[in-house]
Amino acid sequence: MFRISQYMNELVDPTPLGPRRVPAGPVVIWNLIRRCNLCCKHCYSISADTDFAGELDTREVYRVMDDLKAFKVPVLILSGGEPLLRPDIFDVSRRAKAMGFYVGLSTNGTLISKDNIDRLVAVGYDYVGISIDGLRATHDRFRRKRGAFDASLDAVRLCRNAGIKVGLRFTLTQDNADELPQLLNLMVGEGINKFYLSHLNYAGRGSKNRRDDVMHDVTRSAMDLLFETALAHARLGLDTEFVTGNNDADGVYLLQWASRRYPARSDHLRAKLAQWGGNSSGVNIANIDNLGNVHPDTMWWHHNLGNVRDRPFSQTWQDTTDPIMAGLKASPRRVQGRCSECSYFDICGGNTRVRAWQTTGDPWSEDPACYLSDCEIGLDRPAPARAGVG
Repeated sequence: MFRISQYMNELVDPTPLGPRRVPAGPVVIWNLIRRCNLCCKHCYSISADTDFAGELDTREVYRVMDDLKAFKVPVLILSGGEPLLRPDIFDVSRRAKAMGFYVGLSTNGTLISKDNIDRLVAVGYDYVGISIDGLRATHDRFRRKRGAFDASLDAVRLCRNAGIKVGLRFTLTQDNADELPQLLNLMVGEGINKFYLSHLNYAGRGSKNRRDDVMHDVTRSAMDLLFETALAHARLGLDTEFVTGNNDADGVYLLQWASRRYPARSDHLRAKLAQWGGNSSGVNIANIDNLGNVHPDTMWWHHNLGNVRDRPFSQTWQDTTDPIMAGLKASPRRVQGRCSECSYFDICGGNTRVRAWQTTGDPWSEDPACYLSDCEIGLDRPAPARAGVG
């Protein structure tokens, strides 16, 4: 996750460069259930409104939570499918909070209502992320259900009014990029203080629909708008957060964007961005799916590292006999192509390896979703020869 607002605050009010903070354990995104009441176009878990056999039961979930806590995992993001379809979701959530985890809930929001909002409040979720994929017609088309937008927006309002920290989660594609300005206005108008933009990643239905991935110039326009908005909020001292995910080139693009506006703080910002270091799949981000399989992150469901029924997560996560985990945990990662030659590898870390795998079959090739030009990343390549010239 790339925290845009954090770096905008560094431009407005710089803080000293301290030692790099190394998390004690990875953030775990846990798909507790695969069933979902929607059938979204870009779903990475390819969920459906049906029960899936073999899912972890409550007792197994609790046993895994005990191992995660002992392993110093700081954050649990409870996801699905639709996590609110799991009968024990509030029991699991309350136990996680009691154990001292930071607990987030990732939901489509359509099942949050006046009938259960008090139960969400009682859990004390640290954060609830609700997916909004555009304005009403676009969102309903993405979610493949009429009325989904209104139900999700009602959930946002219920959480906000109940004092739950809630944010909008938006996946950028060519079909909805032009509605980003209206969604940012919606965020402000509704008094929501967090906006998460996810670049389309090539996993699940997102892989099948990758032809809809935005062109690079559209991605740049979207990032320009997010940067301008976040900077304006930082200058006003507003308590808002703008973050992105699934494209670590965002850090490099921000540095170049900010250097034109705050040239005197370019070196400071670069040092802060290098401390972040870019992609951390398999290092600081982990995933457990509904069957108990462990993955480097949520987009790697095609690659299992092990299963929590057979071996504790804590042991699996430290095992580098798996070549993918060995490569992800290598520092620096041994990547190829443009990524290996990039002058800003210390910021980006080679970006998202799963896209490279999905498009080339090689997880260490260059990420095709990097939207910076060769010139922008410091590559001095000659222009290709034109036919009939020379």
